[in-house]
Amino acid sequence: MSFIQACIQFIIDGGFFMYVILVCFAVGAAVVVERVKKLSSFDIDGPSLMNELQRYILSNDIQGAIRVCSGSNAALPRVLKSGLKRANQSPEQIQNAIDATALEIIPKLEQRLPYLQLVANLSTLFGLLGTIQGLIMSFAAISAADPTQKAEVLSVGIAVAMYTTALGLGSAIIIMVFHAVLAAKAEKIVGEIDEYAVKLMDLLGTKKVEE
Repeated sequence: MSFIQACIQFIIDGGFFMYVILVCFAVGAAVVVERVKKLSSFDIDGPSLMNELQRYILSNDIQGAIRVCSGSNAALPRVLKSGLKRANQSPEQIQNAIDATALEIIPKLEQRLPYLQLVANLSTLFGLLGTIQGLIMSFAAISAADPTQKAEVLSVGIAVAMYTTALGLGSAIIIMVFHAVLAAKAEKIVGEIDEYAVKLMDLLGTKKVEE
């Protein structure tokens, strides 16, 4: 309980901008939670999926490969499924179907990630505003305060300046770390879509040559 009380006192001592920074952090945290859930649902073990699809395609069971892709809501199976549905058509038509689905899904992977950068920047800037506010309070109070109270008044202004800076930077660092992790995960999924779409095209082309 003493730790909670210390945190509450820390927020109170930091002044108005502490609450603004907390709101920014809450917004960033909400975006992080939403993105973690969404990217987790879009991710899948690409090599295992491709090996399974390869067995069906080489055994000339395209419908079986489509069923495998239909069993998942992840991004990669949805893209590959669109190509498999046109397996008997020309390579250009297969590629067009894959590209159309990829263009629909990829923006969903990167959706709201820029908001995290914005939140991190705002947290830092509001922290700096709090610092300036604290310094202004200190100088204004020193010029007007009784000499015996100057040290106390100065400590209040310095507390506002330092606390808002600390919270703003702390919030920004946490949000930036999560942004980097989520952006890397989204990039990994996009990379797998590009890689396995090409492999699917090659596999379907090889199958047609054999036929």
